[in-house]
Amino acid sequence: MTQTRFPRGVLFDLDGTLLDSAPDMVAAINLMRAERGESPMPLADLRPHVSKGARAMIRATWGHFDEATRESMVKPFLDTYERELGKHCTLFDGIAEMLDALEADGVRWGIVTNKPYYLAEPLIPMLGWADRCGVLIGGDSLDERKPHPLPLLHSAEVIGIAPESIVYVGDDERDIVAARAAGMPSIVALWGYRLAEDDPVAWNGDVMIEDPKTLLDPTAWPLAPAALPA
Repeated sequence: MTQTRFPRGVLFDLDGTLLDSAPDMVAAINLMRAERGESPMPLADLRPHVSKGARAMIRATWGHFDEATRESMVKPFLDTYERELGKHCTLFDGIAEMLDALEADGVRWGIVTNKPYYLAEPLIPMLGWADRCGVLIGGDSLDERKPHPLPLLHSAEVIGIAPESIVYVGDDERDIVAARAAGMPSIVALWGYRLAEDDPVAWNGDVMIEDPKTLLDPTAWPLAPAALPA
């Protein structure tokens, strides 16, 4: 049987999957560097670290500092990033069209990110998704965060779709681990942020996709046999 429809539900990671947020984060890093009289860091040097979070960004920038010093910089970084939120980021090419295609087929979709909720939530209206995104879970929304499956399973309950009928899309290994533990088919977003040593093949996602535009084709999406649409 040819798959002519999209999965009934889709959950996405945010940074590196839907949103190219690296420019916002690098802007925050460079504002901090300017305050310290340091030269700016190139976007290309920091971009691979974005999906790993604030501490990874700080470590990549100030790796010569001891751990306690770097930890003391986390809150100033997050405060600076909050001021830069949404000023420089863009959707990855093809994401807007893909979301339109999903919605045209009646798909419910939402976002499960490890970004703190207070930093993720303001982006939703900025991106025009306030009435479109069915659920938003941040890294601090529940007692567990990815790679634990709880955020994905909770989101499935919120949008009212069985986990096996939902596909999770993410650019980090913990996304794929969480999806597998939740019983959801997964897509590795190869267009996202990865370190040179990352091996996405080893993550054992169901499908690896290079370009979001590929997902305009329903046959590109993985589905568990029980979830195949009639």
